[in-house]
Amino acid sequence: MRIAFFDAKSYDMVGFNRYSEGTGMTIKYFETRLNEDTVSMADGYDAVCVFVNDTVNATVVNKLYEMGVKVIALRCAGFNNVDLKACEGKIRVFRVPAYSPHAVAEHAMALLLTINRRIHKAYNRTKDFNFSLDGLTGFDMYGKTVGIFGTGKIGRIFADICHGFGMNVLAYDMYPDHSLNVKYVDLPELFSQSDIIALHCPLNKDNYHIINRETIAMMKEGVYIVNTSRGGMIDTEALIDGIKSKKIGAACLDVYEDEGDMFYTDNSGHIMQDDKLARLLSMPNVIVTSHQAFLTEEALDSIASTTIDNLQKFVSGEPNTQNEVLNG
Repeated sequence: MRIAFFDAKSYDMVGFNRYSEGTGMTIKYFETRLNEDTVSMADGYDAVCVFVNDTVNATVVNKLYEMGVKVIALRCAGFNNVDLKACEGKIRVFRVPAYSPHAVAEHAMALLLTINRRIHKAYNRTKDFNFSLDGLTGFDMYGKTVGIFGTGKIGRIFADICHGFGMNVLAYDMYPDHSLNVKYVDLPELFSQSDIIALHCPLNKDNYHIINRETIAMMKEGVYIVNTSRGGMIDTEALIDGIKSKKIGAACLDVYEDEGDMFYTDNSGHIMQDDKLARLLSMPNVIVTSHQAFLTEEALDSIASTTIDNLQKFVSGEPNTQNEVLNG
């Protein structure tokens, strides 16, 4: 099997080289992302391996099919960037549903602690020998109410972390698990009662822009919002207006709805063209990381091993219902 690996980074290659050794697979790493302009690079390959910001729309899918590509191997859990309807009857689609939920949940809490205790500001100050405490006041996490949107693997672990801080945990999920130590509520109650709202579910048509002007209006004054899921869950303009009006006290974002042209690349030598992202980055109560919540050694190892295993099972014809998104 020949695999065209798009949006390749050095940290990806270590694990994929290790787990593909001896399998008969040949991987060609491309730094570019898969999209309508680059899809021709997959000509002659049996499979493409893609990540969260590769574009696998109908045009790309049809071109892949015409070139003989049989498999799309996602090295991530979400598949909102793949046109599954276009893949039907043409291309099989696999994913990595749970590479390291601990990595993402821990990063969400790291962002929350950083923005609350102004650690990023304190770090920059002390580098300049400024040891003033003015403007660094946070609040106790103990006793605060966190509302968790989505109680899958990541949301459950985040809930456990919050319990460790002595927080009250509310939750919303279309498929609630009542064995969890959380109180399930409807969305209006989650929004109105939470001091902190954390998003932990895949993006779909039902939760696109779930954080919008109407839902922000339901929230407490000074609410903190944490998003390590997908950027499309937040209406960025509404978020900015909420921060400017002080309705939103802080935002912790590892994802951004228009991140595709910016994240995972070094743009430090360029003028920022995205005005919404530039405004967010200029705000002292906003912290943005570049979709790195997954980035731990354990998660990278799991992503590589599971993706290679998905491809091996495809070749051998072994059923893989747990990780297969679409059976052609």
